[in-house]
Amino acid sequence: MRKPEKSEYDPYYEKYISLVDESELMATLENQSDEIRSLTSKLGEDRGTFAYAEGKWTVKEVLSHLVDGERMFAYRIFRIARGDRTPIEGFEQEGYIENSHANERSFADLQEEFELLRRANMLFLRNLGEQDWTRVGVANNVEISVRALAYIMAGHIRHHAAILRERYLG
Repeated sequence: MRKPEKSEYDPYYEKYISLVDESELMATLENQSDEIRSLTSKLGEDRGTFAYAEGKWTVKEVLSHLVDGERMFAYRIFRIARGDRTPIEGFEQEGYIENSHANERSFADLQEEFELLRRANMLFLRNLGEQDWTRVGVANNVEISVRALAYIMAGHIRHHAAILRERYLG
């Protein structure tokens, strides 16, 4: 699948889209659950509440953010792919994390939730028609395509996996 044109998304999302090669979108999405599990499987539960600096998220909060992101990107993909032109509001990630109870959850629980969401999303994505991928809607006051959202979904995980490696596990 071709990468989205720059006109299909807000320039802010280039940092995520640029992390995914054109030919590897579906394989990347398919393998990211294992990548996240391997990153955190070496950590004890006590390490889950580690933050690398004051005011930064803990490891478990990062995982909860990935779960939230998966839900939000999938919701946008679903609505736009189905032809819903109703504008979709943005979401404030900090408020979501504050109310996530992430630090009270186990790594296994957070990983399972992400894996189940991703599996369901893969079933949906695999069954989109060619015209569905290029369908455009409005999210967070910006026009965006289904294709762009799928690349963002994959790049968002890559972005945060790199942060986990560099700042939390390094």
